Amino acid sequence: MNNFSVFRLLFFSMFFCSFFSEAQNPKGKLFIIGGGDRSDELMKKVLEVAQLGQKDFIAVLPMSSEEPDSSFIFFKNQMVKLTPHPIVMLNFNKETAQNKKLTDSLQKAKLIFISGGDQTRFMSVVHNTPIKTAILKAYENGSTISGTSAGAAVMSEKMITGNQKLEKEYSGTFDNIRYDNLETSEGLGLLKTAVIDQHFLKRNRYNRLLSALVEFPSLTGIGIDESTAIIVRNNEVEVTGESEVIVVRNPKGILKSKKNNLISIESLQMSIYTSGQKFKIK
Repeated sequence: MNNFSVFRLLFFSMFFCSFFSEAQNPKGKLFIIGGGDRSDELMKKVLEVAQLGQKDFIAVLPMSSEEPDSSFIFFKNQMVKLTPHPIVMLNFNKETAQNKKLTDSLQKAKLIFISGGDQTRFMSVVHNTPIKTAILKAYENGSTISGTSAGAAVMSEKMITGNQKLEKEYSGTFDNIRYDNLETSEGLGLLKTAVIDQHFLKRNRYNRLLSALVEFPSLTGIGIDESTAIIVRNNEVEVTGESEVIVVRNPKGILKSKKNNLISIESLQMSIYTSGQKFKIK
């Protein structure tokens, strides 16, 4: 192979590597809050991460909430004290999900905030619609996507719904660790290599997150406590807020017993992080 051929091969290799790197690395950030009280300091941090320009605006998606208007007003009343930027509510439903003018507006928002409530309710409106496409494109183009509680759960591709397959009635808690018990569905997919759980320490959700790790051992399990958030910049994650974030991953030696769907794990990695600390995900 002559020198020109080698040069040409290197050029195309660098071009395609650069192309795929840009395609896989969004320009935006995620600001994922574990629920509970949101201090002014935490929301100032959201604005700092979002880096809103002079003409930028904030879009609020309250579809998780049973009372979307109240959810929006609560958010707006706090944020108007912290920023002069316009704050708009886009309370989509099945009909308006197809409204191009509204979804184009959503895509142009520099900061998109997803309220708490019920993550399944949110995804029932958003799934396979231009709303989801607009959120993903906004993220790819440099917008910050934020959410709290249910709005945190929807960030994962594998979304924890809160239900158990093996329990006929919803109990609100996971009092055991069993395989094929955790119900998940498709989330927004902004995080493909991690699964998010929220209100983590406050509601003692270790069993639920460990159950997720049994079902999806290649994922990183991230449990975010209340009044606490993670900031995701590609594969780097930073913790901010008042409490802690629990990270579990790399389960080894998973065994599944046919009796009562019990499982055992020989070993796994667990880390605890506080504000200012960082860790990596795939």
